[in-house]
Amino acid sequence: MYNPWALILTFLAGAAIVALLFRVFLKKSVELQRKEAGEKANLVVREAELKALQVKTEAELEAERNRAKEDSRLREWESELQAREKLVKSRIEGADEIEERLESTRQEIHRREESICAKEKELDKFSRLYRMRLHSMSQWDEVRVKQALMDHARKEAEDEVQQLRAEVLGRSEAEVEDHAKRTLLAAMQRIASNPANEASATLVRLETEEMKGRIIGREGRNIRTFESITGTTLMIDESPETVLVSSFDPVRREVARLALERLTKDGRINPATIEETVSRCEEELTRSIQEWGEKALRELRLHSVAPEIVELLGKLHYRLSNNQNTLDHSIEVAFICSLLAAELGLDQMLAKRAGLFHDMGKSVTHEYEGSHAKVGADILRRYGEEWQVINAVAAHHDEVPDESVYAGLVKVADGLSAMRPGARTDTMDSYIRRVKSLEEVARRFKGVQDAYAIQAGREVRVIVSPEEVDDEEAKKLARLLRQRVEDELNYPGSIKITVIRERRFSETAK
Repeated sequence: MYNPWALILTFLAGAAIVALLFRVFLKKSVELQRKEAGEKANLVVREAELKALQVKTEAELEAERNRAKEDSRLREWESELQAREKLVKSRIEGADEIEERLESTRQEIHRREESICAKEKELDKFSRLYRMRLHSMSQWDEVRVKQALMDHARKEAEDEVQQLRAEVLGRSEAEVEDHAKRTLLAAMQRIASNPANEASATLVRLETEEMKGRIIGREGRNIRTFESITGTTLMIDESPETVLVSSFDPVRREVARLALERLTKDGRINPATIEETVSRCEEELTRSIQEWGEKALRELRLHSVAPEIVELLGKLHYRLSNNQNTLDHSIEVAFICSLLAAELGLDQMLAKRAGLFHDMGKSVTHEYEGSHAKVGADILRRYGEEWQVINAVAAHHDEVPDESVYAGLVKVADGLSAMRPGARTDTMDSYIRRVKSLEEVARRFKGVQDAYAIQAGREVRVIVSPEEVDDEEAKKLARLLRQRVEDELNYPGSIKITVIRERRFSETAK
C-alpha cells in the first residue's frame, strides 16, 4: 500500500543530500576561487618585483656606463697632464742647460777680458820701460855705451852656451835611450809569445743535428735549466751540428762547454742530469785552476808560494784583459822582468815574483774593494811576501809611489807585454775611433792646418800655418797638445807628437 510519509521522508532525504552536495560544491568553488586569487596576487607581486629588478639593473648599467665614461675621461686628462708635465720639465731642463751655457760663456768672456787687460797692462809697462831706457840711453857717454854692448854680447854668449849644453845633453840622453831600447829589445826577442784569442763565445760540435732538439727539450725546459745553472746563453741557429756558448765570464763559459760536451756525448739530457753534470764540471774546473797555478810556478821555477796564491794564479787563466789571457800575460811579464833584472844586475827571483803577481788582484771577486793593484798588494802582504814585490804590485799603475826598482821593472815589462804585436786584439771600429779622436784633438788648436795620425795611432804629426804660428808658439803647441791628449784620450803605451812648421817657395821655369 502506498505510504505518503515514506515518500516525504525519501524526498526530504534526497533534498538533504542535494543540499549537502551543493554546499560541498560551493565550498570547493570558493576554495578554488581563493586559490586562483592568491596565485594571481603572487603573479602580480612577482611581475612587480621583476619590473623593479629590471629597472634597478638598467639603472646600475647606466651608472656603470657613466662611471666608465668618467674614468676614461679622467685617464685622458691624466695622460694629457703627464704629457704637459714632461713638456714643461723638458723645457725647464733646456732652459737650465741654456743658462749653464750662458754662464760658462760669460765666465769665458770674463776670463778673456781679464787676460786682455793683463796683457794690455804688461804691454803698457814694457812700453814705459822702453821709453825710459831710450831716454836714459840718450844721456850715456862712450864708456857706458861700451859697457852696455859688452853686457849684451855676454848675454848672447850665455844663450849660445846654454844651447850648446842642451845639444850635448840631448845627445847623451839619446845615447842612453838607445841603450835602453837595445836592452828592452834583447829581452823581448827572447820571449816566445802567443797571440790573443777571441773571448766572448765558445763553439761546441755536435755528433748529429738531432742533438739540438734534445738540448732544447720539451717546451724548452732543458735549455732553460742549462742556462739558469751555468749562467750562460746557448745560441742554437741554423749552423749545422754546432752550438754557440756565449758569456762574458770565461769561467762560466768553460764550465758550460765541458758540461755540454759531456751531455751530448752521453745522450741523456734532462734537468737532473744537467744539474749533476754541471756540478761535476765545476769540481773539475776547481782542480784545473790549481793545476794551472802550479804549472805557472813550475815554468818560472818559483817556490815558497802559499796555496791560496797558487789558486788565485790559476784563476787568471780564465780571466782576459782586452782578449789577452791574463795568466799568460803575467808569465810573460815575469820573464821580461827576469831578463831585465839580469841585464841590470838585480835579483831575478824577486823580479819574477813581482811580474807574476802584478795582476793577481784581477782574479778576486767583488768582495774585495779597490783596484786590482791595491787588492793584489793587500793579499801578498797578508801572506808575507817581500816588500819589494808588494810595492811593485801596488805601484804598477802609479796608484802609490815607487819604493823599489822592481816597481819600474814591472811597469816596463807590463807595457812591453801589452804593446807587442798580436798581444791584444782590437776591432777596426775602435782603432778608427782612436785615430779620429787623436786627429780631432790636434785640429782644435788655433793655427793648425791639418793633423795626421800615423804608426797605428802611435804618432801624430801636426802641420801649422807659418804665418799664424812662430817657432816658440810651435814648441808651446806641442806641449799643450801632449797635455790635452793625456787628459782626454785613453790609449795604451805612448804617443809621439810632432809639430811641423815650414815655408815652401816654388817657381816653374819654362
